[in-house]
Amino acid sequence: MIDVKKHFPSIYEPALQEAIAEYGTLKKMEEGKVIMNYGEYIKGLPMLIEGTIKILREDEEGHEILLYYLNAGETCAMSLTCCIAHQKSEIKAIAEDPVKMLFIPVKYMDEWMKQYESWRNFVMQTYRNRFSELLHTIDSIAFLKMDERLLKYLYDKVERTNKHIFYVTHQEIAKELNTSREVISRLLKQLEKEGKVKLSRNKIKVIVTNSI
Repeated sequence: MIDVKKHFPSIYEPALQEAIAEYGTLKKMEEGKVIMNYGEYIKGLPMLIEGTIKILREDEEGHEILLYYLNAGETCAMSLTCCIAHQKSEIKAIAEDPVKMLFIPVKYMDEWMKQYESWRNFVMQTYRNRFSELLHTIDSIAFLKMDERLLKYLYDKVERTNKHIFYVTHQEIAKELNTSREVISRLLKQLEKEGKVKLSRNKIKVIVTNSI
C-alpha cells in the first residue's frame, strides 16, 4: 500500500490518508505516454508519486504550447476543475519521464472537500501553484524574445527533471513553444556556439543552468 503521508506530507489527516490509499489506483506510465488527452472525460484525479508530467494546451488551429510541469507530490489544477465540473479535458498530459501516480475517482472530490481540511488545503495550494506557473508562462510569451524563451524552457526542464541531457527533436520543442522547427534549430545552434548546450541527433545536453 502507498505511504500517502510520505509522498503527500501536507495531507495530514489519518482518515484521509487511509481513504486515498484505499480508493486510489496505482498506475505507472512510460516516458512519452499520453496520460490525459483533449476532449476526454476525466474519471480520476492524478496524484503524482514519481516522475514529471508536462501539461499542454491546444488552440483552435491545433497549435500546442507548454503550460507547466508537475512533479512528485503535486496534482493538476485543470484536472481538478474538470473533475469537479464533470467537464471534458481541455489539456493534454504527457509523461516527461517514467511516472508513478495514484488515480483518485472523481466521486470522492466533493465529499473530501467537505470532510477533510487537509484536502481543501491541498486543492487550494494546487490552484495557487498552477496559477503562479501560468503567470510565468504568460510573462515568458509576452516579454521574452524567442531565444530567451528557449533557454528558459531548457532550464525549466533541467530543474523539473534533474537531468541535463534530453532526447527530444527540434520539432517537438518548436511545438511546445508554438514556433517553427527552423527557428528552434537556428537558436539551438547559436546556444551551442555560446557554450550553453551541446547538440547531437535528437539529443540536447544543457551545460549552463543559470535562470533567465
